[in-house]
Amino acid sequence: MSNEFILNVNKRDLCNKGERKRSLKQGKIPGIYYSHDSKESISFYIESKELIKAQKSDSRIFSINVGSKKRNVLFKAIQYHPVTDQAMHIDLYGIKMDQVVSIKVGLILTGSAEGVKEGGVLVQVLNELDVSCLPMDIPNEIQVDVSDLEIGQNIKVSDLTVDDKIKIETNLDEIIASVTQAMKEEEVVVEVDEDAEFLEGDEIEGEGADKEEESSDKPKEESSEDSKETKE
Repeated sequence: MSNEFILNVNKRDLCNKGERKRSLKQGKIPGIYYSHDSKESISFYIESKELIKAQKSDSRIFSINVGSKKRNVLFKAIQYHPVTDQAMHIDLYGIKMDQVVSIKVGLILTGSAEGVKEGGVLVQVLNELDVSCLPMDIPNEIQVDVSDLEIGQNIKVSDLTVDDKIKIETNLDEIIASVTQAMKEEEVVVEVDEDAEFLEGDEIEGEGADKEEESSDKPKEESSEDSKETKE
């Protein structure tokens, strides 16, 4: 279950696009804090090294001091640059430790499926699960054992067994993982009809070159003027 992690953030004023770019170059990632029970939102920035440290921790709950008040938060969203993968913006969601929250939890496949040993392919369809629970009961991940899966079989959300404190909100009929038959490479054979006629404009390889050589070997016809001069 989740442990609390102290996250150091700094309050900031709203800034324009140019100032945001300069902040990112300095390793300062802008963000917004908000909560479901308050219209208040607070702008802040966090050092990139602080974010990396938080992501490497096993925590889902973070404690911050911003706006002269201690707050418990979750990472609601992190926006990344599409090319460099640099964090560009962070949304922190304020929570209360005695109130249920809805959150996505990663699904991790464990074990070696029997179907894979027989030549099948294991396919993970669902990577996250929507759950609701108290903040301190949020699991870091949910493990799914696929050891018994044979070719043609699957595991659905309804097959999962989770702690009684956790309520699954994802559709129970959704497939998490399956083992499918490996596709065989088929040899493609192209048949050529030797009696087929070529359409006008089609050229057989080598035919054009032969025609050029044939035309170059033919003597040039003399013009009427050249023929007259020769007779004289």
